[in-house]
Amino acid sequence: MPEYRLQTPITKEDIKKLKIGDTVLLSGTIYMARDAAHKRMVELLENNQSLPVDLKGEVIFYAGPCPPKPGQVIGPVAPTTAFRMDPYAPSMYEYGVVGTIGKGPRRDLVKDACKKYGAVSFAAIGGLSTILSRRVKAVQVVAYEDLGPEAIRRLEVQDFPLLVAYDSNGDDLYQQEITKYENYNQKTNKGAV
Repeated sequence: MPEYRLQTPITKEDIKKLKIGDTVLLSGTIYMARDAAHKRMVELLENNQSLPVDLKGEVIFYAGPCPPKPGQVIGPVAPTTAFRMDPYAPSMYEYGVVGTIGKGPRRDLVKDACKKYGAVSFAAIGGLSTILSRRVKAVQVVAYEDLGPEAIRRLEVQDFPLLVAYDSNGDDLYQQEITKYENYNQKTNKGAV
């Protein structure tokens, strides 16, 4: 599978060339937000109000940071289960978010929204929280400070490792791999008693 080094903001041309299974080393600015921040943002969008941060053309990382130790920019940071943000994702993609980062499979409505709005859903590996935090070079709370760890943060990242889980064609890495595994099992178990 191809590996890409991408710089934010990611262009629509870059989004189109990404396919499920591709690896990406992402550098530049991304935004961290979870459930509570997404709920507020989608309520604003539903009421035709501006978001506190312009996220058009941006990537959102579904995560919450641990407190940093002295000398660290950020503590260990791991992706949140992306499924939790699924109710909000289509509205965010429609608004103009071009990518999201989480872990685990997502609902069909996200796959459909990626295809409809030309977006991508990346997966990050949860067990790499210390490695991921080392790829974060700067952090700043930019909205909803009252939410504590769920506040929206702007992160400057360098070579942040990601995998394309859902691409702008509506393809689904998780479903593809499940099908491959099932087919493999059927072949290897043929004739077994």
